[in-house]
Amino acid sequence: MGHIAENLTVVRGQVDRAAAGVGREVDLLVVSKTWPAEVVREAVDAGQLRFGENRLQEGEEKIPVLPDSLEWHFIGGLQRNKVRRVLSLFSVVHSISSMKLARYTNRVAGELGLVPKIYLEVNIGEEESKHGFFADDLRSGLEEILTFENLSLQGLMCIPPKVEKPEDARPWFAKVRELRDELEVRGAIQLPGLSMGMSGDFEVAIEEGSTIVRVGSVIFGPRLNRI
Repeated sequence: MGHIAENLTVVRGQVDRAAAGVGREVDLLVVSKTWPAEVVREAVDAGQLRFGENRLQEGEEKIPVLPDSLEWHFIGGLQRNKVRRVLSLFSVVHSISSMKLARYTNRVAGELGLVPKIYLEVNIGEEESKHGFFADDLRSGLEEILTFENLSLQGLMCIPPKVEKPEDARPWFAKVRELRDELEVRGAIQLPGLSMGMSGDFEVAIEEGSTIVRVGSVIFGPRLNRI
């Protein structure tokens, strides 16, 4: 067994234990950014089916040469001029970060005859340096979002403010969960998905409601530098 398969076994065990502790299923999304297709294939051979990419160009390089059975998630910042290409490759998008982007993505998805699964990215700390809806934006825009017939709304995604230790992220994850619960009541809908937690804090995120964690470096190792 190679180191990637070994690391996957360890991480899956951690995810499964945390999920069992809260009585909820949690999906592991392996973040393969910067790693070439031949390295990603090692994770595929170890049974991993869900992968996340931050950059469209990397997805365009890897997805066509890896098995069709894989589920690809786009987790990076999404620009309008790349929406069409992203939707053509990725079945799940975690980074719908504004009403303008949601409207445009819905239109393009309709033109392509697609209904991608999407998460609404929440800027829960209202940080100027980050993309994402502020909580009040979602409250006011929810009614319109629910009219977008070409988008399958899964739930919310967040990248919390930087903290010193995983436990410090707990209040931010809790706020996203509480916002999700509020939106469900407000819209009389179900938003089952919470995309929260990365390599350093995914166990805390699971405890606070995450249903899919985005983990890369503890599986593949430190990211490769790409020029």
